[in-house]
Amino acid sequence: MIPSGADAQRIRVLVPGTGTRFRCGGLSVALQTARLLSDLRPTQVVTYRERSGSEPFLADVLRAEPAPGQGLWIVSWGFDVPALLRRLRGRAVLYQAHSTGYGFDLPPGVPVAAVSRNTLGYWGDRAPRNPLFLLPNALEPQWFERGARASLQQRARPIDVLVQRRKSSAYVLHQLVPALRAQGLKVEVQDGWVDDLVALFNNASVYLYDSADHWRCAGVSEGFGLPPLEASACGCVVFSSVNHALADILTPGVMGHQLGCGSLQHDVARISAAVARPADWRPTPSEMERLLSPYSEDALVNGWRRVLNELDALMPRLQAEPPLRSVPLAALRRRRWLAAARRVVNRLPGWLPGR
Repeated sequence: MIPSGADAQRIRVLVPGTGTRFRCGGLSVALQTARLLSDLRPTQVVTYRERSGSEPFLADVLRAEPAPGQGLWIVSWGFDVPALLRRLRGRAVLYQAHSTGYGFDLPPGVPVAAVSRNTLGYWGDRAPRNPLFLLPNALEPQWFERGARASLQQRARPIDVLVQRRKSSAYVLHQLVPALRAQGLKVEVQDGWVDDLVALFNNASVYLYDSADHWRCAGVSEGFGLPPLEASACGCVVFSSVNHALADILTPGVMGHQLGCGSLQHDVARISAAVARPADWRPTPSEMERLLSPYSEDALVNGWRRVLNELDALMPRLQAEPPLRSVPLAALRRRRWLAAARRVVNRLPGWLPGR
């Protein structure tokens, strides 16, 4: 039975919990997604590890609604996705994919909404017959409204170079930061919770972000890379690694500059020059607005509207007929081996077709 009417339009966004133990970028994005989707269709946040006083709990909802249930479920928490998909079998589910590298495969027909081209390409390779969409994360309105990036707002800033300790590499913390301080630059290494990140970024001339080592150690990818985008919205000159999804938003020499560019002294010289003349190292105000516009909440709402309209047509078909399946990797390799073997046989002397 396919839900109809308001039930078919319902969306449920799954998060493990909304308390402080789950506070991170992934939770912020999931809650933002739910907030934006609520402008389009009835939307609920549903928790599945920690009960909340205000959000429904997954086990309770599943008991009350036998499959196929109502509406569309959105899962995103990478380590939990395989177990959630098993619990939601027979229901309409979409995977909002952030990081890559968790190692699981998706069941046929499960749509993927990738937040970056890096993630889109990963699933385009791993699940080429699943429905794939690109829906970048969005900056919250405060970054557009309060970010001091316009030319009239530029001024001498009290922090020459801002570094956030979390995810920063040993190279940045133990080599680059001391070298910059030795040049007389005011370098702030921020650690812990900050109540007003916009104000912090507005007070910095240059922002350093180097997450490559962090994510290589974690074994998964940089899912989107909001901090460099947030810093850009505040008029900071950004020096960053370009691993994974950071390559989506950071064209070296345009939106930002590569950090760890072959030489410590080269980094020090470039960063010092950017502190001295930041306007020479940033896009023009009009170019910056153009580069940031795809990451506004209005752009994301329009993207979700387009995707949901397509899913309205697709989901009933996925329930009415077997979804397309990707050829397993082992089978693809076997086909290549057989094709190579045939080519060898064809070159053997005295071989005749049909014998």
